[in-house]
Amino acid sequence: MEATQTNDERVRIAADTPGLGLRKGRVLVAEDDDDTRRLIARALRRYGYEVVEARNGVDLLSRIEATALPSAWREPSFTAIISDNLMPELSGLDVLGVLGCAHWRVPFIVMSAFADRETRDEARALGATAFLEKPFRIEELAAAVGAAARAH
Repeated sequence: MEATQTNDERVRIAADTPGLGLRKGRVLVAEDDDDTRRLIARALRRYGYEVVEARNGVDLLSRIEATALPSAWREPSFTAIISDNLMPELSGLDVLGVLGCAHWRVPFIVMSAFADRETRDEARALGATAFLEKPFRIEELAAAVGAAARAH
């Protein structure tokens, strides 16, 4: 792959790679850019994940709440959550903070095109499993999701 390829082109190429078998888990992908979200979701499906899509931080939280297990467990039924950081209404870090306050321990992967050291440190402090700087290779994302799934 050439270094001049855009993130969308990389994801599009990876999405056409054959899947790796049976369903590996359920992943929630939050990205406010529709095309990027769809490409990431398609690629992860090809890797064998069931994918639920969210358009922003508020949508992300509503999808988490809609799938949380009853009463005492209160854990969302996702293997991993992948979220863009800069989104309308609530950022990925805002959502990560809310999950931490609720004591939900779901592997959370933050992705961002604007990744300074402070943002990375904050993500780690809030409990992010991984931080991916855009543009990234879909294989990097798949590896981060796989590691999160194994740890979960």
